[in-house]
Amino acid sequence: MDGVTWPAGGGLLPATRIPGGELAAVAAAADYAVLPVGAVEWHGPHLPLGTDLILAEGFAAEAGGASGPVAAAGGASGPVAAAGGTSDQAAGVGGTSGDTTTGFPGPRGVLFPAVPYAACPGQTRPWPGTVSIRPEIAVGYLADVIEGIVAAGFPRLLIVNGHDANMSTVRAAMEWVSGRRTASLLLVNWFQLVTPAETTELYGPLTARGHGGAYETSGVLGFDPGAVRLDAVTDLPPKPKLPVGHPYVLVESRPDPWQGWSGHISLASEAAGRQVRATAGARLREIVAAWVAAPPPAPPTADPLPDPAADSPAPTAGPTTTAGDPTATAGATGGDR
Repeated sequence: MDGVTWPAGGGLLPATRIPGGELAAVAAAADYAVLPVGAVEWHGPHLPLGTDLILAEGFAAEAGGASGPVAAAGGASGPVAAAGGTSDQAAGVGGTSGDTTTGFPGPRGVLFPAVPYAACPGQTRPWPGTVSIRPEIAVGYLADVIEGIVAAGFPRLLIVNGHDANMSTVRAAMEWVSGRRTASLLLVNWFQLVTPAETTELYGPLTARGHGGAYETSGVLGFDPGAVRLDAVTDLPPKPKLPVGHPYVLVESRPDPWQGWSGHISLASEAAGRQVRATAGARLREIVAAWVAAPPPAPPTADPLPDPAADSPAPTAGPTTTAGDPTATAGATGGDR
C-alpha cells in the first residue's frame, strides 16, 4: 500500500477515501469490510428520522476498536465525527485519543457508506418522514450492494443493522450473494447485543424495548444526545406482549396504543445510553474477533447434486454362452468378485 494505512493494531479505514489504484492492496491487507444498514423512518416526536442510521453507523464504528476513532485514509491526524455530526470521536466508551496513530486492538476493517433507505412496516409508513422501499426492491438493492463489496475484494463483510425490518431483507440478500460468490457475510443487529433480561435490569419492570421506546432512545443518547428531545413526549405504554415464554413474530396492522412509536420514554437517559453503547460495542467486537479468526468458507458450487446412480458400480454383464463351447460355464462371472 502507498499512503493508505491503518493505525497500529487495526481499526477502520473509510472506503470512500481509498484511491482506486490502492484498493487491491487495501483489500488484500484488510480482515473484513463493514456495511451499516438503517432506515429513514418516523420514531416519534422525540427521536430523529435517522435514528436507525445513527445507531447502525455508531455501532459500525464501534466494531473497529475501543481506543481511537475511525482512521482517515492516508493517516490523517483528526478524528472522524461520530454519527449525528458531533465533534466526538467515533470510538468506544472510554476512548482515549483522537490521534489515529494510537492503537486499536483487533483486526483491520474497511468501512463502507451506510445504506440509508429500507423497507418500513405498515405501522410507520403513514407517519411523516418515513421513506419506505418496497421489500422486493430492498432485497435486490441490498444484494447488489453486498455483491459489489465482495467483488471489490472483501469476502468477509460485516453488516451492522439498526432497523428490525432489515433482518429479513438483508438475510435474503446475503443468501443470494453467498450462493454466487465465495463470501462470509455476518449480520449483527445492535439491538440484540443487549438481552431483554439486561434491559429489565437497567430500566426496571416496565417495557423498555420497542420502536421509539426507552431502549432505542437511550441508544441514540449514547451516540448523539443533541438529536433527542425527551421533553417532546410523555409515556405511551406499549401493547403488552403475549403471555407466553416461547419465541414468536407478531405483525399487526396497528397495535394500540400506537402513534408510530410507543414506550416509556421517562426511563431513557444518557447514562443508560452510554451503558448500552459500551455493552453492545464490546460484544460486537468480540463477535468480529471470533469471526475473522474462523476458517474461511469454501467456494459455492453451481454443479447439481450428484446423481446417486452415477456413484453405484456398473453391473457386470454375464458371459456369453456359445453353443458347443465346452469352456463356457452358464452364469459364471469370472474370478474377480
